[in-house]
Parts: sequence; structure tokens; C-alpha cells
Amino acid sequence: MKNMLRSLVALFAILVLAGSSVNAQKLGYVDLQELMQLMPEYKKANTDMEAFGKSLEDELKKMSDEFQKKVADYQKAEKTMPDAIKDVKQRELQDMQTRIQDFQQSAQENIRKREGELLKPIIEKAKVAIAGVAKDGGYSYIFDSSVAGFLYKPDGDNVLAKVKAKLGIL
Repeated sequence: MKNMLRSLVALFAILVLAGSSVNAQKLGYVDLQELMQLMPEYKKANTDMEAFGKSLEDELKKMSDEFQKKVADYQKAEKTMPDAIKDVKQRELQDMQTRIQDFQQSAQENIRKREGELLKPIIEKAKVAIAGVAKDGGYSYIFDSSVAGFLYKPDGDNVLAKVKAKLGIL
């Protein structure tokens, strides 16, 4: 009976100590999206993305304009065209429309890929700074408040200012 009582007391002590160690952990949060938007590298990446997107958009516009011109030419001459030529012209227009759609899909994939390439080093730099702040401040965890869905965030645990300082952002 005494051994059982000792075991229960020991188990209770372990649970209390384990519970207090969880409560002793220091938690923080930062809005990673906000942080990235403050970084000069992000602004440059955004400018590069806009230029890349504009070049693809310009090419798509050229293709669409050419398609619209060919459609208009076809519609003007359709009444006087022999059936064999109509068939050839219709297939050309369908092929051209398919190429435009393929280009649109390819452009969207290229934009996503390029965005990932440009953002990856920025995210890594931010994570390194966040890890440094966590180490320096004794934080056990720092959460991304832009995706975590926090319902309550006390001002004291927001480490954005410390991470900005670590990155040299004023």
C-alpha cells in the first residue's frame, strides 16, 4: 500500500513538473507576410515579377491580336471562299487558338515557378533572422501569425520589431 502511494505521489510530481515546464516555454509570433513586404529584397523581387509578368502579357496580347486579325480576315472572305479553303482556314484558326491557350497555361506555370525562385531566398533570410531572435530572446516557438489563425495575440509576444532590427529594417 505504501509503495502504491509513493508511486502515485511520484507520478503526480512528474505530471506537475511536466505541466510547469510547458507553461515555462516562451512563445512568440510574427506576421511573415508583413515582414517580407518590409524587406528590400521583396520589393525588388516584386518589381522583377511585375516585369516578367508584363513580358508574358505583352506576348499574349500579340498572339491574341494576330488571332483576332485572322478571324476578321476569314469572316470578310468567308462568303467567297471555296469549301476546301474554308476548312483549311478554320483548322488554322483552331490551331492558333489552341496555341494561345497553351501559352496562357505555360505562362501561369512560369509565373508560379519564377515567384517561388524569387521568394525562396527571401523566406530563408527571414527564417534565419527569426531563428536568431528566438535564440536571443529565449523563445521556444515563434508562430507565423499570417497563417496560424490566431484569435488573440498579446502585443508583448509579437517579435516583428526584433526581427526587423535583426534584418536591419527600420
